[in-house]
Order: sequence, then C-alpha cells, then structure tokens
Amino acid sequence: MPADSDRTPIVRPASPGDVDTLYELIVALAEYERLRHKVTGTRELLETALFGPRPHAEALIATLDSDPVGFALFFHTFSTFVCRPGLWLEDLFVVPEHRRGGIGRALLSHVAAVAVKRGCARLEWSALGWNEPALSFYAALGAETLEDWRTLRLDGAALRALGS
Repeated sequence: MPADSDRTPIVRPASPGDVDTLYELIVALAEYERLRHKVTGTRELLETALFGPRPHAEALIATLDSDPVGFALFFHTFSTFVCRPGLWLEDLFVVPEHRRGGIGRALLSHVAAVAVKRGCARLEWSALGWNEPALSFYAALGAETLEDWRTLRLDGAALRALGS
C-alpha cells in the first residue's frame, strides 16, 4: 500500500477553478488507457460542459493534503424500464502513485451517494477489457459485469451523416 493509506482523501465537487487540473487529469487518464491521441477536447470545452449555462456533466476532485490525486466525472441517464434516472460514470481516475490507498473507492462512494440522494435506480460505467486492476476493483465492490450488452457509438462523419 502507498504511504497515502493512512491519510484520508478529501472528495469535493469540482469548481470552475479546477478546470485546468481536471483537464490535466483527463490527459493522464488518456495516457494510462493508451488513448492520448483521442483527446481532442479543450479546457474551454470542458469548462462549458461542466459550468456553462446548461451543464452536461459534473466532476469530483480527490485531494490528499490539497494535492489533486484523482477525479470522477458523471452525468444523468434515464431508464425507461424503471422510469427513474441513473448516473453514468464517464471516468474515474487516480494517479498511479496514489492507487491502492482508498482514493478510487472514496470517489466511487461519493458518486454512489449522489445517485442515492437523487433517487437514481442505478450507477453504470464501462471499463476497458484489458484493465484487470480496474475490473477486479469494481468486482470487489459488488459491481456486476453486463456481458450481454455492447457499447455502440456514432461519431464524426457517421454521426453527421445520420443526423443530416
């Protein structure tokens, strides 16, 4: 366990002053997931998405001794089957040197508490199939892997073609 294990992380909602930090953590996540080339968003787009006139997502920052060590970004979904909202956890990331110290659990617990408080029926997310440490972590928390479901995506030219 890292030296952090005897320190309690502080998890708080992100504020507009955290946009640069969040963006840096997003880039670090993309590098970890071997997807840095997919980061095309900007700090300005992130700020608008989180704090603009119509926010599309929310973020949490985890700190140790006021140093940012992780984040979670989530947004609302809706289940037609249960006729209730849910939360989608888009990203959960803890910088590598601070993993295994309870920070990921603290972030996920905070998102789960938001879901419970808001009357959400579920909290869902996806994880890369090769990321065994993350998959094991989620399984230990009681998360169910939905093997029958596949994530589908339209973006770029295909999205524009269908939307035209």
